Amino acid sequence: MLQNWLKALPASFFKWADNLPEDRLGRHLVPYKSELPDLKKVKVVLIGVGEKESNAVRESLYRTAWNFPANEIADLGNLRKADSAQLIPVVHELLSGKVTPVILAAPDAMARAQFLGYQDAKALVNLAVVDERGRFGHPDEVYTNLLTPRHPLLFHFAAIGIQVHQTAPAQFDFLSKNYFDVVRLGKSRAAIEETEPVLRDADLLSFHLGALKQADAPGVSAPSPSGYFAEEACQLCRYAGMSDKLTSFGMYGYDLARDRDGQTAQVSAQMTWYFLDGFFNRKKDYPVSTAGLTEYVVDFRQLHYQLTFWKSVKTGRWWMQVPVPTRKKHERHRLIPCSFLDYQAACREELPERLMQALHRFG
Repeated sequence: MLQNWLKALPASFFKWADNLPEDRLGRHLVPYKSELPDLKKVKVVLIGVGEKESNAVRESLYRTAWNFPANEIADLGNLRKADSAQLIPVVHELLSGKVTPVILAAPDAMARAQFLGYQDAKALVNLAVVDERGRFGHPDEVYTNLLTPRHPLLFHFAAIGIQVHQTAPAQFDFLSKNYFDVVRLGKSRAAIEETEPVLRDADLLSFHLGALKQADAPGVSAPSPSGYFAEEACQLCRYAGMSDKLTSFGMYGYDLARDRDGQTAQVSAQMTWYFLDGFFNRKKDYPVSTAGLTEYVVDFRQLHYQLTFWKSVKTGRWWMQVPVPTRKKHERHRLIPCSFLDYQAACREELPERLMQALHRFG
């Protein structure tokens, strides 16, 4: 069915890739040529949206180093038409086959299609978005129909990199009242590692390139002098890749006409590479298994209350267990990713706002 929506890359592109050095990524991807490749052993696939834009990103991505298992990454070319109606079934079919789609160079408005690809998911879904502003409220904004009213498939929403001067106060109020995570740009840049638990809790990540500084990513529709540096964006992508829970990743907002010297294409390629690097370094701790997690119980003496934390022996990552009964459909969200700083705060009988909001979501 995928061939109904996807178009293979031109032969000239493969000829160019075949001339790359042996240690380059472009020499080792499983290609879609005249027929779709067998995806039984493939773990991740690349999908382009917009032929010129996606191929510009590919040219930079194909030149990056090959450091991944053989035959586990495929390039399925581009959508026949840059349209949500085509992206939704592609994402859905790949998820059904337990293959992780990586969406390249899609317009901002198509981020909603990535989420709708989960339409047959048996459990509720957590969506994380890296963006410089809140894209909801107005009927034309991409996340409005997912948040207001809340889509029946959406359990939790996290906004990372939000800039106060670009976001209406009413949007912050809405996110707070619904107990959604908000990690402002300044806070995340001051301690980038504190964004890792938020990304670890996501089932999918939509990354809007407008969240980067104009100096690093000029090729977007409305570039801003404030935002993430490319290195920070790559770190966020690696955190997302390492999450055992996350099953799709998309980058949005690339504008080829504005891309000075192909710089944004190069940044997009680097972000993709670091997502792949995180993906193939997953440690298979929760939610794959609770084996290998060490239990820590914290007493809140004044409140006569206990909280249980879990630490992974493999990675040193932390979770907090929801101390209230959970419905079956919420069961996979019952361990809330957190950090060592959150555990230390609990030991002082302080509960961080992020964990307070998480508890409210189950209340």
